[in-house]
Amino acid sequence: MNNYDVIIIGAGPIGLACGLEAQEAGLSYLILEKGCLVNSLYNYPANMTFFSTSERLEIGDVPFVSNNAKPTRAEALEYYRRVAVHRKLAINLFETVESVTSQENLYQITTSKAQYSCKSIVIATGFYDIPYLMEVEGEDLPKVTHYYEEPHFYSMQNVLVVGANNSAVDAALETWRKGANVTMVVRSEGIGERVKYWAKPDIENRIKEGSIQAFFNSEVAAIRQHEVDIKTPEGIVTIPNDYVIAMTGYQPNLTFLEKMGIELSQDEIRKPFYDDKTQETNLPNVFLAGVICGGMNTHSLFIENSRVHATHIMDTLKKRFL
Repeated sequence: MNNYDVIIIGAGPIGLACGLEAQEAGLSYLILEKGCLVNSLYNYPANMTFFSTSERLEIGDVPFVSNNAKPTRAEALEYYRRVAVHRKLAINLFETVESVTSQENLYQITTSKAQYSCKSIVIATGFYDIPYLMEVEGEDLPKVTHYYEEPHFYSMQNVLVVGANNSAVDAALETWRKGANVTMVVRSEGIGERVKYWAKPDIENRIKEGSIQAFFNSEVAAIRQHEVDIKTPEGIVTIPNDYVIAMTGYQPNLTFLEKMGIELSQDEIRKPFYDDKTQETNLPNVFLAGVICGGMNTHSLFIENSRVHATHIMDTLKKRFL
């Protein structure tokens, strides 16, 4: 049967929370995910530690027990997997949504594997899939990555880290501690203010003592096989380079929303239109949940302050369909 009360697009923590609430409400539902379970978290650095405490990452009233005050990526992956398996959530993984159309009060969803119809849709696709590009010569070389995994690979190599927020700082510190020769390129005049409080003094001290070289108010000008040009206030600086880790940030797939007909604000934030009380967009029975609600302002919503979206949405659908 491919007919549902609600189809949830995205199996991240908020998508799973929506599935739990739909299950609790007695609604027929299906979660569609183009990658693996909690795909965004899977792509986080292997040694990442969350800023939030474990209880703030919990969904569906299932306790999240961590060995530390701040849980790790590995603990989060295990927690959300156990929740999905224990609660027997209906999830189709590695199935990409290709198109959404409406027909006679129903929505038709075509994916890479099948077709479905549903009365309502929840979009919980996050923002970790599309990196901001530097748009410089050589960015397409195999040695350039926008996703950092773990540090051992970069041992004894000349590594350039682009960016100054949490992902960049983690990559710089971890690769340096594994023996890489690390240089940072930062567009602003200092390390980002949102960097985790235990990492910020660490990176600043490594830069101050000269262990990690940093070019502030600078940007990458060109990338070649064995070197990189950096545009600094003093002019172009060329340094030897083996790998570039470009932690330049990510953006939500707002094009997908636009193709569906969801209205976006006309400013640089491009915030989708939705009702704050129900999470419903300008399209009837189409809802947004999680970070996608913030548009390009991806730092305004997190797991801990958007878990409630699932409750708002399913309470609304329960009144309409049951």
